Amino acid sequence: MNKRIQITNKKAFRFKRFARKTYSVFNSLHKSVTIGVLSGIALMSAHASAVKPLERESIDSQTDSISLTQLDEVVVTASTVDLPMNLATKLVTVITSAEIEQAPVRSIEELLNYVSGVDVLQRGPHGVQADVSLRGGSFDQTAILLNGVNLTNPHTGHYSFDIPINLSDIERIEIVQGPSSLVYGASAFSGGINIITKKDTKSNANAKLESGMHGLFGAEVRGAYKTKSSVHSLSTGYKRSDGYIANSDYEILNLLWQSQFEVNSSSIDFQIGYNDKDYGANTFYTAAYPNQYEDTESFFASVRGETGGRLKFIPQFYMNSHFDEFQLIREGTSNIPSWYTDHNYHHSDVFGMNISFQYTSKLGISSFGSEFRNEGILSNVLGKQTHDTIGKYTKSDNRTNISYFLEHNFIVDKFSLSLGGLLNQNSSIVDKVDFYPSINASYRPNRNVSIYASWNKATRMPTFTDLYYTTKTHTGNTNLSAENSQSLEAGLKLKNHYLRATFSAFYMIGDNLIDWIKPSADALWESRNLTRINKLGLETYLTLDIEQILGREQPLRRFDLGYTYLNQEKVADDWISNYTLNHLKHKFTASLTHNIVENISLSWNFRWQDREGSYVQYINSKPGEKVPYIPFSVLDLKFNYKLKDLNLFVNANNIFDKTYVDLGNIPQPGFWLSGGISYYF
Repeated sequence: MNKRIQITNKKAFRFKRFARKTYSVFNSLHKSVTIGVLSGIALMSAHASAVKPLERESIDSQTDSISLTQLDEVVVTASTVDLPMNLATKLVTVITSAEIEQAPVRSIEELLNYVSGVDVLQRGPHGVQADVSLRGGSFDQTAILLNGVNLTNPHTGHYSFDIPINLSDIERIEIVQGPSSLVYGASAFSGGINIITKKDTKSNANAKLESGMHGLFGAEVRGAYKTKSSVHSLSTGYKRSDGYIANSDYEILNLLWQSQFEVNSSSIDFQIGYNDKDYGANTFYTAAYPNQYEDTESFFASVRGETGGRLKFIPQFYMNSHFDEFQLIREGTSNIPSWYTDHNYHHSDVFGMNISFQYTSKLGISSFGSEFRNEGILSNVLGKQTHDTIGKYTKSDNRTNISYFLEHNFIVDKFSLSLGGLLNQNSSIVDKVDFYPSINASYRPNRNVSIYASWNKATRMPTFTDLYYTTKTHTGNTNLSAENSQSLEAGLKLKNHYLRATFSAFYMIGDNLIDWIKPSADALWESRNLTRINKLGLETYLTLDIEQILGREQPLRRFDLGYTYLNQEKVADDWISNYTLNHLKHKFTASLTHNIVENISLSWNFRWQDREGSYVQYINSKPGEKVPYIPFSVLDLKFNYKLKDLNLFVNANNIFDKTYVDLGNIPQPGFWLSGGISYYF
């Protein structure tokens, strides 16, 4: 009871501190953005008043640069401007809200498992913690965004999905493969995942309850209120479980408030959210100590403005605070060794602002702007020694990243060409400015076929964990260099009213890749720059809308296939790699949705994967032999009964109770049955 009171008081103190900080920052941000947006509105309104009605209609529809036959039903953020998906000159995978509703999942990470081009190394289920990577990269090399706001955690990518969002909030998820620094910022080393929330067009509400094996319970409530010129939504979610193995219990809470205002064809968007996780971290970071525990909190806020017209002005400000208490040995564990006297405490802060302009002409769309991003950490483990102790924090570090970008999208008839580049400077690298170019092109011989090719470069700074984490099992490295990558890619996209298919091939070179490695089983993990790794890969996806082919009278609705192959040249075969060298060589996914009778459907989701590399197998918390990863397959099932606004569902995950390991010594959940009800008001 006393421990729970201490945790509650600690969280209350953090929340009050964040509330004061948020009010102060948001007050200045609101003034800055409001002034900027209103100034832009005034300029656009003055320009619009001087334009003839026919000309204004042409500008608004942008038909002077993009013909109506080129438009696609989905607009994606695969470049610095939003473009219809069929005009995107990169491989973009989109997961829609309809697909989310049919999937037997309880978190974004589990949903991404059904995409063949995404590697999800799950430590804890249902969004507790997972390392998500693209094209053989590490979890630190993938940029994670919420509505275009980069929430990648500078402390460690383990926490990049500590974001305040429920599945019912999501409109779609966009996955951009390959180096994408120009699009998502310098941290998008191997790609980016942008989570887009729903844009409500009317007042509504929905609620969901779920329960199941291992003490599983979940509840979500979401409501939206629409006025003539604004829409406001509030979402909250809670889930818990006793855990499927010892020390795998968890509690997760999400809160998200969003507001959008429309003023004379311009908009202002506000977001503020809170994420809280408490979970047993069984062997998460080292199998030598299975009774680990984590208590994390994340506070997030952003404001974004956008003017309308031929020339758009888009300012954005954001902040993200993350708190972490890591217990190597969970409180209450018996026989705690005398050398273990305290836990690890971390507090990372990110503050950023970016300003961009977009100009539409007959030759396409130009965009240019800059981003300022400051990353800092307070800790008793990570960073440089501070002069004064701040609570439990005795160490700190801080760095600032400034970038400038320019891109032009030529869109002429059947041809699209994107030329751009990013100038990037980080304060931790003295007197050095790097340039990261981007060239992307596509050709559409007809409205159903698109051929594309691209060349992109990207970078990533080491996380504070890479630099400083030194314990009885790990040794950090303050001399780490920034990672660099470049990638060549070519592909083919096919689309008609019943088929969507893609095929791509890529060759990627990574320099100074950062990994935690060791030469033997009993050695310490060391953070090191690998010299170079070359990657050759293939990706293919196929989606069939069977209803469009065979009609609605038969039971089959949709069929999806995905396959990704990756060959990665290792630097040294005798290294034991914790991340980089343990990539997925093969991953195959398949899903089928069909009706049983009217209003009742089944969704089957299958995945098979074969991972390269090895890990040290622990027995009774002691290191043993180095063993290779073994291929495995998993089949999940979801039953849906839908009657108007009521939906009853049953999830059966890992229905054959497959025993497998996907990350080191952490056994993954076996068969797990759950069910629930949702209702839309």
